[in-house]
Amino acid sequence: MQIETIDTSPYDDQKPGTSGLRKKVTTFQQRNYLENFVQSIFNSLNGIEGTTLVLGGDGRYFNRQAIQTIIKIAAANGFGELIIGQGGLLSTPAVSHIIRKYQAFGGIVLSASHNPGGPTEDFGIKYNVSNGGPAPEKFTDALFENSKTIGEYRLARIDDIDLDHIGRQQIDGLSIDIIDPVADYAELMAQIFDFDLLKQSIGSGYLNLCFDAMHAITGPYAKRILEEILGAPAGSVINATPLEDFGGGHPDPNMAHAKELTQLMFSPQAPTFGAASDGDGDRNMIMGANIFVTPSDSLAIMAANAGLIPAYRKGISGVARSMPTSQAVDRVAKAEGLPCFETPTGWKYFGNLLDDGQITLCGEESFGTGSDHVREKDGLWAVLFWLNLIARRRQSVADIVHEHWQHYGRDIYCRHDYEAVDAAVANGIMEHLRGQLNGLANQTFGDYTVKFADEFSYTDPVDHSVSHNQGIRVGFTDGSRIVFRLSGTGTVGATLRIYLEKYEPDADKHAQDAQQALSALIEIAEQLCEVKKRSGKSGPDVMT
Repeated sequence: MQIETIDTSPYDDQKPGTSGLRKKVTTFQQRNYLENFVQSIFNSLNGIEGTTLVLGGDGRYFNRQAIQTIIKIAAANGFGELIIGQGGLLSTPAVSHIIRKYQAFGGIVLSASHNPGGPTEDFGIKYNVSNGGPAPEKFTDALFENSKTIGEYRLARIDDIDLDHIGRQQIDGLSIDIIDPVADYAELMAQIFDFDLLKQSIGSGYLNLCFDAMHAITGPYAKRILEEILGAPAGSVINATPLEDFGGGHPDPNMAHAKELTQLMFSPQAPTFGAASDGDGDRNMIMGANIFVTPSDSLAIMAANAGLIPAYRKGISGVARSMPTSQAVDRVAKAEGLPCFETPTGWKYFGNLLDDGQITLCGEESFGTGSDHVREKDGLWAVLFWLNLIARRRQSVADIVHEHWQHYGRDIYCRHDYEAVDAAVANGIMEHLRGQLNGLANQTFGDYTVKFADEFSYTDPVDHSVSHNQGIRVGFTDGSRIVFRLSGTGTVGATLRIYLEKYEPDADKHAQDAQQALSALIEIAEQLCEVKKRSGKSGPDVMT
């Protein structure tokens, strides 16, 4: 195998965020841009000679070209085996599982998750470590430092690889395995859930469903599992074919973007259960007839009912949530005597807790839930969890949610996203908030009195690493909260996210509209941060 060393110059914008490096496709198409980042990944690793690397992505525009480039760089850097999904496709949770199952050294995931795709839209790349989870901060910090000083990258002069036919290819000392992207994952799901019960419930007509794959990666996974294995009627999975531009849609599983599913679930023709997943398959939206389940409530309900799922029948060790996620799961943990952890946003923060056996279930308000079966959030796993739950409890989604609220109370919750805010304006808002922190305690805003105000920092209980500046929290004496945070998942400007939460123990008030119930907190949030005044926006771009 001929290896060529190519001179290059560094770029100064390759700092990975919470989910790797996300930029516009045109940025990645710059000369040596992708090559620099991939070589910087490998330069940050030790002992890769002869090891196995997993590679795949969500199929968005530039996926296939990027994979061919990464193959050549990986070959030149000494990997002994590459495991690649057929067509270059692998969902993010499937990558995590395959790394773990085949004891790979690590994996590269090509995705910008829930961001749009296409020639002028978004692309992303991240590295997952040997436990199957996203690389920790100490690695991404080293990667960024390497990217700022890189002067050359190595490339194997080999022909492009046939990605479309399953089987093994050998090039000198390198084995390239093109695998069925669904098979290993489907086998894992069958070990976790009661597929016999699901087949019976679907086959009898008790449980009917609609799953919106949003023309993204979970289409093939959902078709195989829900329709072919479990017997859901053909057409139960809609928008099932992965497309490079996601059919012109925005593969973000919420009611603002999954409009076809939302219209169905709030119509007289609504099936028992509805769900959607995102670009790379790690997020989920859960719905029932005439009801949307917030991700925070979904996590809490899963924790309260985990014993009904075969894999968790013996109990769970603990739970964790990201800091902005509502405290609904905390109430379940307290009632069940379970440890409950509050982490920064980003799935990598759950990894140590999962590896150490301190938690079994975890989740984020941004439509991500998961367990110790992999080290990523997992959209289709969450869908199967809910299907298994409905089949066991023989209740509708609405009945399950309302019964949960009656038992634990309702955490009324909403997130307001102000997208594509000028970065200087967004940073100015956060500085404005920081300047108020010391004097907010005991201040009164209408019926709300501030109990505490701080900027969240996290000390990992396993490796004791510390993460600072993870969002600004304002907590009130009645348990309500407002959280302000800049998101790291966008590619244009900055996204300011405002999280609003109010605890309501009175069952007679559980049916109230979230925006109405939170209206006073919404006004307080604007009074504190002045996002409308400073950005010129009349309101949030997205409310979830």
